[in-house]
Amino acid sequence: MVKLSVNLNKIATLRNARGGATPNLLQVAIDVQKFGSHGITIHPRPDERHITYQDVHDIRSVIKTELNIEGNPTDKFMELVLKIKPDQVTLVPDKYNALTSSSGWNTINHYHFLTRKIKKLKNFGIRTSIFLDPNPELVIYAAKTGSDRIELHTGNFSIGYAKKEWSSINPYIQTAKEAVKNGMLINAGHDLNLDNISFLIEKIPYLSEVSVGHALISESLYMGLENTIQSYLKRIHRIDMNESGIKNKVIKNDTTF
Repeated sequence: MVKLSVNLNKIATLRNARGGATPNLLQVAIDVQKFGSHGITIHPRPDERHITYQDVHDIRSVIKTELNIEGNPTDKFMELVLKIKPDQVTLVPDKYNALTSSSGWNTINHYHFLTRKIKKLKNFGIRTSIFLDPNPELVIYAAKTGSDRIELHTGNFSIGYAKKEWSSINPYIQTAKEAVKNGMLINAGHDLNLDNISFLIEKIPYLSEVSVGHALISESLYMGLENTIQSYLKRIHRIDMNESGIKNKVIKNDTTF
């Protein structure tokens, strides 16, 4: 079954806009899990413009499902996650002043760097994932680092889907196949929403987890948080239970939709 991890960065952004504790990040973390999310994702950036390092410590105490912490593995970030020991750490090559995560790792150029970081995390029993653009060659080197998973950066897919350019999914299918071939599990995230998530999961039946934040929080302004989470879960479960056997079929041709 594909798991849904809800990214809470935008809740922290809204809180920080006025200071204080409204909305209450910890209460939202509790409620998101109560409403059915399989996990929570947070991304503490160096400037702490949304999730702060203190938030990470606070949120850990209310996690009943799974905690995924994303970030660039700087010394400060590594010190934090090795102390918190989340269920999963996703390594993201974000720059200090980046508005959002715009690209994945070049695992060829950063192979030795990532290998050192992955080894340290796994020595502490932390599941690891590398944020990756859709490129099968990069998967090969990601696997060599010892990482458990990749997270597909789905930004380009989301742009293509919005334009009805269905072939935008093809590089993701090829990359997913390479990950399976190399014994890795596959996560996905970035600009996923209620409109495009079903198509993604249908075409990549190997997904283990999807992380959704910006769109889910935005959609909840109209639909309510509980209803929005349930809507995502219904889409995921509908595909999981599809009697056509999507989860077991072999994709014979990447251009057949």
